[in-house]
Amino acid sequence: MTRRVIQLFVGLILYGVGCAMTVEAGLGVDPWTVLAEGLSIRTGIGIGWMANILGFFVLLLWIPLRQKPGIGTIANILLVGTSMQVVLTVFPPVTGWPAQFAVLLGGIVVVAIASGLYIGAHFGPGPRDGLMTGMHKRFGWPIFACRALVELTVLLIGWLLGGTVGIGTVLFAFLIGPLVHLALPLLDTRREPAPAVDAESAGTVQRPSTEASSEASTAP
Repeated sequence: MTRRVIQLFVGLILYGVGCAMTVEAGLGVDPWTVLAEGLSIRTGIGIGWMANILGFFVLLLWIPLRQKPGIGTIANILLVGTSMQVVLTVFPPVTGWPAQFAVLLGGIVVVAIASGLYIGAHFGPGPRDGLMTGMHKRFGWPIFACRALVELTVLLIGWLLGGTVGIGTVLFAFLIGPLVHLALPLLDTRREPAPAVDAESAGTVQRPSTEASSEASTAP
């Protein structure tokens, strides 16, 4: 339990760090951060704080979908945006294409590792992930369709509000799924340890549990 709690908190904090890095890169961010950035521009509220506010309002949408939040859901709302805001406050300006691209890719990798950590802790989905899975359960729509509908909607609204859409948005969309898929089996706290190899099983290839890997399609 202690390991799972630590993994949850570390994962959520790192998620905010990774998102902050993509913002600082200035080459485009993921759809939800585009929306948070657009709302931040319009209201003057920091992007991180706006991410927390968005998480709260998304959680309210769980009510008609009959979703129940877990500890991880609440922690997600409180920690991701907060850590993002702190990092944005202290992160030095990034200038020049090579540096921007490096920070962008680094941020995407950090988000993927962070997703593996908090999903692998099994304390409940984040509010945005839960919205998509809730739509799937309530209406029977495929997960990919729910995700596309939600993320394209928030991306469009965020872009109209002034959020940054660019090559980073595209790279995030293409890279985050495969990277999380790689991270989950390594960080899943329910992964069964490989049994000791004996003479009878020496020729058997042991594969890691894939239970958590199925969650990669809904993260982050």
